[in-house]
Amino acid sequence: MSTNAHERKLHVLLHYWNEGVRSVPELARVTKLPVPTVRYNVKKLKKTGTLEHRGGNGRPKKITSNIAKSIGQSVRRDSSISIRSLASKLNHDGVDVSYRTIGRHLASLGYKKALPLTTPMLTEVHKQNRVKWAKNHLNDNWKNTLFTDETAFQLYRNTIERWYKGERPIRRMPKDRRKIFAWVAFVHEERRVYFASSA
Repeated sequence: MSTNAHERKLHVLLHYWNEGVRSVPELARVTKLPVPTVRYNVKKLKKTGTLEHRGGNGRPKKITSNIAKSIGQSVRRDSSISIRSLASKLNHDGVDVSYRTIGRHLASLGYKKALPLTTPMLTEVHKQNRVKWAKNHLNDNWKNTLFTDETAFQLYRNTIERWYKGERPIRRMPKDRRKIFAWVAFVHEERRVYFASSA
């Protein structure tokens, strides 16, 4: 029986009940509902006066509104936090919830976790400003100027994933602090080059 058909029969039962019909067999006959179903609903009418579903059935949710708020705050403070760390933090606060439950909760809110997209360190504005500066100083006398530059070689690939909603995040910064720095300097007049490196 479809849900709509069942609800229509319950409406008929309620109509006859309000008309004063109290016989379970009679109500079953006019509504074409099984006798056990009619008997159950008659008990409900006698107790509550309504056929509305009482609600509250099933296992209560582990993640209440307060817990959900705490999870959201933790993710906003540290977008790289793991669901195991979140579960450990909640357990420390006396909330018994598994990391899998937290993962499902975040997924239901539209959260995903992945490595940030890589992007060049220099933006288009940076590049344009550098070209502009070079053109402005094209005819300067550089004989008494010491030129220096530095760079960094990243040793390991970053594997830190981050929580996000919507589009995947972009981070314009080195992803790993473990790297080798190289520094070089040269001067026009002496034609000397200095090189140094540090880990």
